[in-house]
Amino acid sequence: MMNDQALDILTELCSIPTAPFVEHRVLAWIDAFAKKRRLRITSDKYGNRLIELGPKSTKPRLVFVAHSDHPGMVATKMVDRTTLLARFHGGVLSEYALGEKVLFFEREREVRGVIKRVTQTSDRADYPAEVEVTVKSPVTAGSPGMFDQGVGRTKSGKFYSRVCDDLAGVAAILAAFDELRGKRLKAPVAALITRAEEEGFIGAIGAVKDGTLIRKTDRLISVECSAVQPYAQQGNGVILRVGDRLSIFNSAFTYWMNQQCDELAKEDNTFKFQRCLMPGGACEGTVFDSHRYCASATCVPLGNYHNMDREKKKLGPEFIDLADWTNEVKLFIRLAERAGTIDLKFSPLKARLNNRFAAMKKYL
Repeated sequence: MMNDQALDILTELCSIPTAPFVEHRVLAWIDAFAKKRRLRITSDKYGNRLIELGPKSTKPRLVFVAHSDHPGMVATKMVDRTTLLARFHGGVLSEYALGEKVLFFEREREVRGVIKRVTQTSDRADYPAEVEVTVKSPVTAGSPGMFDQGVGRTKSGKFYSRVCDDLAGVAAILAAFDELRGKRLKAPVAALITRAEEEGFIGAIGAVKDGTLIRKTDRLISVECSAVQPYAQQGNGVILRVGDRLSIFNSAFTYWMNQQCDELAKEDNTFKFQRCLMPGGACEGTVFDSHRYCASATCVPLGNYHNMDREKKKLGPEFIDLADWTNEVKLFIRLAERAGTIDLKFSPLKARLNNRFAAMKKYL
């Protein structure tokens, strides 16, 4: 059962305006969250954040990773009093964006507008690079803009918002940390909150190149909301994501996570999980995997991925199943508590295989 504090974290975070490169409001909320709870938080020169739990140690850490942005717009300039030009960042098809209602967030003001024109570039032929927006009043350059699909709310066991990907992922990590902060963890655990994922993992790549927040010995779990697949449906539990559209993640690390899922399911009959390849997009696990870090991933199945309602051919709020998200929080708590037992040698599996061989080799 989801507690009120966890739901508050999810609702508040997913109601904060954000877009690639203008995630400052989300990051300020995270800073305040950490300060209030006296959690160790640091940043790198690219603005990524790292929250740490457990003992200070040079031992390998378990690091949960999620991004603070969502496809959206950044205001660039006013052409006249009612015409705004804005950069568009993220994977939303132009046919969905044209004619849609949007909101720009300038300090305490919300300025409504409608996308009247979309400009594309040769390298992103199907996606907006710049949009022209008719607005009610002038908007200052640098203000974030989002599709006008409402703040976080619940209905019939689902959670809807203009953004779930990936603020719901951030919220799952922080809800777990809220539960864990009073416990004596045996191994170091951290949360890496990245920027500008929707424009090609820019923050995660920056974290790798900067090297002040993550270590080569870290075991990283990319946390995402990933588009529903025919074999990965909402309501069937949190997904242990073995790979994405571009790469397959660390097999031994994923196997250890699978063991934790199996054990948790035996202890808690409300815990459900799925083990799936999720090829609907790529995630930050691919960044870390390609740079030779030990990486795996989790996600919850997402409806209306990037606000695109494919059935109705129009924009809509993203949505997730609350039970899936709750199970993800449960899993993160379990993984953090067991982080000191991470085995990257397949020891239990090899023991099973070798025992089976010893019993059956006489028949060869």
